[in-house]
Amino acid sequence: MDDRAKLLLKALVERYIADGQPVGSRSLSKASGLELSPATIRNVMSDLEDLGLIVSPHTSAGRIPTPRGYRLFVDTMLTAQRQQLQTPSLAAEQPQKVIASAAQMLSNLSQFVGVVMAPRRSSVFRHIEFMRLSERRLLVIIVSPEGDVQNRVIFTETDHTPAQLVEASNYLNMHCAGLAIEQVQARLRGEVEKLRGEISSLMQAAVAVSSEALNQAHGDVVISGERNLLAVSDFSNDMGHLRRAFDLFEQKTQLMRLLDISSRAEGIRIYIGGESGSVPFEDLSIVSAPYEVDGQVVGTLGVIGPTRMPYDRMIQIVDITSRLVSNALSHQK
Repeated sequence: MDDRAKLLLKALVERYIADGQPVGSRSLSKASGLELSPATIRNVMSDLEDLGLIVSPHTSAGRIPTPRGYRLFVDTMLTAQRQQLQTPSLAAEQPQKVIASAAQMLSNLSQFVGVVMAPRRSSVFRHIEFMRLSERRLLVIIVSPEGDVQNRVIFTETDHTPAQLVEASNYLNMHCAGLAIEQVQARLRGEVEKLRGEISSLMQAAVAVSSEALNQAHGDVVISGERNLLAVSDFSNDMGHLRRAFDLFEQKTQLMRLLDISSRAEGIRIYIGGESGSVPFEDLSIVSAPYEVDGQVVGTLGVIGPTRMPYDRMIQIVDITSRLVSNALSHQK
C-alpha cells in the first residue's frame, strides 16, 4: 500500500469517526487535502476495499472502515498528541475508592464506559479487630495490607467478654498479620492445644470470614457509564448491539479475561471488535492499559466504546488515568 492510499485511509477513518456516516469520494478528497480526481480516489478506495480495509454498506455509495482498517489506522498511522487533559487528581484513599473514582473518571472524560479491574492480591490481612454488637454477635473488622477495610458480622456459640475479644485480636495481629489466610488457618490448627477453646473457635471463625472478605475485595471489575452508550448512534439505532454490550457488562467473565490479558502486556492495548475472540462484537472496541503499585503491575483499566471512537483521545485518557491510579495506590503505606 503506497503513501497515497495510507493517507486516504487515514482521512476516511477520521472522517467516519467524526461524522458516523459513510464517506464518499468527494468528502474524502476534501478531508485528505490531496488534489486528486474523483476517479483516482474511487480507484484507490476500490483497492482499499479489495484489501479488506474498507467496505461499502449496501445502502450507500460511501465507504466505512472494517475492523482490519481500524487496526491498520491504530497500529501504523495514529500519532497521539500528548496534550494535557484537564483531569482531576486521584486522592490516595482506600483502594476501592481509588478504583471507583478511576472508573468514573474514564467514563466522564471519554463519554463512553470506564472499566477498572481491581488489584488481584493474596488473601492477607494487616490488622484484625473485634467489636461486640450484642450477645453472641460480633463485628469483625479486617484491614488488608493495601488499606482496604472490610467488615463482617459473625455469630458465636458463646458470649465473649471485652477482654477475650482483645486477647483474640492481639494474638492474631501479633502472630498472623502478613500471612496468607491458609497459613493462618494451619497455624491455628497447630496451636489449638495452647489456646483456650472459646478463643480458638472465635479466631477460626474470624479467619474464615476474613478469607471471604479479602477475596471479594480483589479481582473484581468496576464499571461506570454504561448509560453513555444510549447516546451513541451506533448502539441506540440497533437494540441488538446495545443488548450485546450490556450482556458483556453484566456477565463480566469475558471482560475480566480480556483485562487480565491486558495486564500482562506493556503500555496501551487496543482491541477492535470482530478481529479476534477477545472482543466478540464488531461494534465494540476497548482501549486499555495496565496500572502499577510500587512498580508492579496489579490490574488493568480502560475505555469501552463504539468501534467508531476517537482513538487518539481515548489513548490519552487511558494513559493519563493509569498513571494517576498507579501514583495514588503506590503512595498508600
